[in-house]
Parts: sequence; structure tokens; C-alpha cells
Amino acid sequence: MGNHPIESLMKTAMESIQQIVDVNTIVGDPVETPDGSVIIPISRVSCGFAAGGSEFAPPEDNKENGNTGGTPAQAPPLPFGGGAGAGVSVQPVGFLVVGNGTIRLLPVDGNVVVDRLIDTVPDLLDRITGMFQKKKRTSDEIILARD
Repeated sequence: MGNHPIESLMKTAMESIQQIVDVNTIVGDPVETPDGSVIIPISRVSCGFAAGGSEFAPPEDNKENGNTGGTPAQAPPLPFGGGAGAGVSVQPVGFLVVGNGTIRLLPVDGNVVVDRLIDTVPDLLDRITGMFQKKKRTSDEIILARD
């Protein structure tokens, strides 16, 4: 294929996409809050790319003037028309909050009630376990006091 014009179009478009989308687009710069927590924005990035072109046949009037183009090795390059395009979409997903010994994902959209319930399950299990242990300790103390 050699040095075809479509290669240049594709290279330019891909370099432009590379400049726009980097890791900081997906995982943003962390922000530290006064209480020591760190908040990291998380985004979803989608991109699309298309390139295409066509070579046009030489005009018929060149053949009438005796110019048959010679052998394929001597033939002039055919006129080329083409284009390339790309699109990038950045959509915020949520915030990763790290602090107080926990890591939580706070979604931007979605069912917030379900997400909060899932976040509170470990704390709820700890409280229930603590209640049973406290009840067992109290009943053991009553039995020891009787003896």
C-alpha cells in the first residue's frame, strides 16, 4: 500500500483522539477534603472512529489524446478523495470516596436507595453481631451471679 493518502488521514485522526482521551479523563484528579477524605471522580469514555476514501478513474479525454497511462509502474497516481472523523463522549459515573477506613462509590445516577442499602449492609451486620454478643454476655453474667 505504501504511502497512501488514507494512511495520513487515519494517523491524524487517531493522534487527535489520543490527545483528547487519557487516563485522567476516566479517573480524575483526586481532591482531598478538610476531614482527610479523598474524592476521586470516575467517568465513562466512549469513542468512535471512521475513515474512508476513494480513488477516481482518470478522465476519458486523456485516453483520446493518446495518453493510456503507460505501464502500471509509470501510471500517474489516481486522484483521491477521502475523509476521517471521530467522536468522543465523556459521561460522569460517580465519585470514589476514600476516608475513615472505608471506600465507597457514590453514583451520579441510578437507584440511590438500593446503592445506600448495599453500602449499609456491612455496618448493619456488625451491629446485629454486636447485639447478640452483648446479649450473650449479659445472660452469662446473670448465670454467674446466681452461682
